[in-house]
This record gives sequence, C-alpha cells and structure tokens, in this order.
Amino acid sequence: MIEPQLLIVEDEQTILFMLVTILKRESFLHIDKAGSAEEALTLCRTKSYDLILLDITLPGQSGLEVCPLIREISDASIFFLTARSTDLDKLSGFAVGADDYITKPFNPLEVAARIKAHLRRRFGNEPKTEANLFEYGPLSVNTKAGQVKLHGQPIELPAQVYQLLLFFCRHPNQLFSKSQLYEKVWGEEFFGEDNTVMVHIRKLREKIEASPSSPKFIVTVRGLGYKFIPEGGGHESA
Repeated sequence: MIEPQLLIVEDEQTILFMLVTILKRESFLHIDKAGSAEEALTLCRTKSYDLILLDITLPGQSGLEVCPLIREISDASIFFLTARSTDLDKLSGFAVGADDYITKPFNPLEVAARIKAHLRRRFGNEPKTEANLFEYGPLSVNTKAGQVKLHGQPIELPAQVYQLLLFFCRHPNQLFSKSQLYEKVWGEEFFGEDNTVMVHIRKLREKIEASPSSPKFIVTVRGLGYKFIPEGGGHESA
C-alpha cells in the first residue's frame, strides 16, 4: 500500500512536534515539515502531497496568502490550522481554497480522524496500491520478486542500494536533496558531513547507467540534489 504523503506547515515547534507524534502513532508515516510559506512552496514544487496542514499565521506570507499559490502547483487537500475562529475567518479560509478549517486549541486525535475521513472520501474505500512492476526503457524493477533487470538481464544490488532505486522509481521526475533522500530511504536524521547518499548513488549508477560518469537515469542538479528521469534521457544540470 502507498501511504498518504502529508505536509505540515507550522512555525510553532511545540504544535509541530505534537502533530507529528500523534499522526505517526495513527499510522501516517510519511510526513514532511515546513516552518514558513516559502519553505512549503519549495517542497510542493519538488514533491506530491495528498494533504497539507497549513497554519495561517506564518512568518512572511500568511497561510491565506500561500494557499492559492499551493493550489496552482499541487492538487493536495489543504486543512487550515489556526487560532482564528470567527465565522468570517472560516469563510476567508474556504474562499482561498481550503478543504477544512480546524481551530486551535485542537485535539490532535480529532485532526488525525478528520484527515482519515477526508482521504477515504477523496480516494474511496479502496487503498491506493503500489505498483509491482516499474519499467523504464531497458530498466525494470519487480517489487514483488525483489528483482532488477537491465536489458532483460538480472542485476544484483545491495539491499540499501535497491531501496534507494525503489524510492526513485516511486518518485520519478522529483528533485530530492541529500538530506531528504537520507531521511526517506534510511529513516534517520541527516548530518551534513555524511557521504552515505553520495556513495550509494555512485554504486547505483555503476549498476544501471551505461556510463556512470555521464548518467541518464539518476541526474545531479548541482547544488540541489538528485532526480530520477524515468525515460533515461536526463543529463547533468548546471
């Protein structure tokens, strides 16, 4: 099953920690965090989300200002989280594109329940199922068999290199920084001096690229991170 992708945009660390803790206990395992409207927009440009929890009072642009901008680049559902509780405030929130409006203080378990109910209505009762086979030109990945083939020939990948490739296959054409890849694939907090991601990217390129020094599948966007190009027609970006 593909788990819902959530983004929480909240600059109050206490509230953010509480939400992340409760939502993970409620089986929402894929949660990104942003502390400002600018950071939220950057994440929405590089990743697809199913639902965004958006505070209204943010540094810089407010949630009311950034909501329409998110709508232009993402089809995620948007729930406002705010201390503004008047009828006019709520109408303003729905007017700029919110799907729900939750006032502070709130019960985080109620937030989790409303998210689950909304996602059930949006996607239906059937869970989103994960593809068993990814085929990109000469490269194929069979997740059910745990097998990778290049030009029809099986290739062996170390376990963590395989997980890295699988993550890329599930998120084609999306840009990820080293820290995002480390946190998503290894499930741990990233420390800037760690070269683990670079080493595994190199190992993966050596296995699937015709020319690892001039990669076509996994390209580097200099200064930003890496992107998987399904068609294998990518190139190194300056």
